[in-house]
Amino acid sequence: SPKAARGFASDNNAGVHPEILEAIARANDGHVIAYGEDRFTRSAIAKFEEHFGTGIEVFFTFNGTGANVLGLQALCRPYHAVLCSDYAHIYTDECAAPEKFLGSKLIPLPHQDGKITVDLVRHAYHGIGDQHHVQARVISITQSTEMGTVYQPVEIRALADFAHEREMFLHMDGARIANAAVGLGQTLREATRDLGVDVLTFGGTKNGILGGEAVVFFHRELGKDFLFLRKQGMQLASKMRFIAAQFEALLTNNLWRRSAEHANRMARVLEAELRKIPQVKISWKVESNGVFAQIPRHAIETIKEQYFYYPWIEEECIVRWMCSFDTTEEDVREFASFVAKAVKG
Repeated sequence: SPKAARGFASDNNAGVHPEILEAIARANDGHVIAYGEDRFTRSAIAKFEEHFGTGIEVFFTFNGTGANVLGLQALCRPYHAVLCSDYAHIYTDECAAPEKFLGSKLIPLPHQDGKITVDLVRHAYHGIGDQHHVQARVISITQSTEMGTVYQPVEIRALADFAHEREMFLHMDGARIANAAVGLGQTLREATRDLGVDVLTFGGTKNGILGGEAVVFFHRELGKDFLFLRKQGMQLASKMRFIAAQFEALLTNNLWRRSAEHANRMARVLEAELRKIPQVKISWKVESNGVFAQIPRHAIETIKEQYFYYPWIEEECIVRWMCSFDTTEEDVREFASFVAKAVKG
């Protein structure tokens, strides 16, 4: 039915923001030099410098897995280890691409509401200098997290300080960094560079872009080999102007903020509607654009038949419902009404 055209499975399932489509059309004019040697790419990088400050390096890739893998590869040798949450996207949802292409070990740490803490990292930081052990090199965090929660600034700063005191790096998988920043009332720079993040995977796809992510190095020397890593890693776009133009639009007229604020607000409306249903229990704080809920087992398939979505922790009947830049309040209320009927059985 037409009502199922917009669902709550993923912000990846949403369409492309009209302002992004307009930017792609504007870039589709004549011939320009390929592989990023064009005015659109230069202009997009200038926009990143407006938001994050100068002295950075910015590189565009096709997708989030490629951006994460290459961002980490710039920091790691094969005998290094990456410390991350046991629910981190790089650990659970990238088909071991990080380990295959880095040759490095990912060490999962038990999450607390989606987050890892300095205490957990300290516990895993051992064997340093011992030739028999992998060497901890990177702490990787996801912001907002895989549970829809958001690291507070003090938590990120503590992880960055721990890393830098030990010649380690802090990588941020910012697939939904826009949602996290607006949830915290921060600028993009305040949410990343100013807290000590070294490398950021800057998400576009989940915030209205057709296809494209960016890897941002906040210290130029960290990105010095990235041109070669990106090409060898099969993430160099020939017609890069079409990725770059989307990011320029996203970072113009607060489109990144407007879209993320709307998605976050819809998630809060969805939470409020779901809390009216006694059989539904909200699993974690709703701090970005996702709502995670525990629902009766009998309702899982019933809801999925009408509104496709992803189970999150199947044995606990916890499911994930995401809001997007194009979610409407009508969508939310109709969905919540359907859930209410389904859980009653």
